[in-house]
Amino acid sequence: QVQLVESGGGLVQPGGSQRLSCAASPRIFRTYAMAWYRQAPGKQRELVAVITSGGKTSYADSVKGRFTISRDYAKNTVYLQMNSLKAEDPAVYSCNAESNLTGVRYWGQGTQVTVSS
Repeated sequence: QVQLVESGGGLVQPGGSQRLSCAASPRIFRTYAMAWYRQAPGKQRELVAVITSGGKTSYADSVKGRFTISRDYAKNTVYLQMNSLKAEDPAVYSCNAESNLTGVRYWGQGTQVTVSS
């Protein structure tokens, strides 16, 4: 059973914007913290942004002020709005859901973000 489905990756010009979406099953979305990670070739996976079930957010220093994570409770979807994209932002971006109670984690399939002129 697929729990997380991502969409929205692709090619964007430097300085441009892109929004990623991650649709979750209602059971997960209601109670799990949701996050976006990214992994560029040859680099370790990096936590980009987190939003708790209550809506509290936190960001990696590298994206603060440029990226915004949000969640739509009506659509069971978490978004990552990425603005002012830079050459260091390209990566496979993956959606993650984690239960604070059990530690159970789910991952999306990942979506490629490419920044190029």
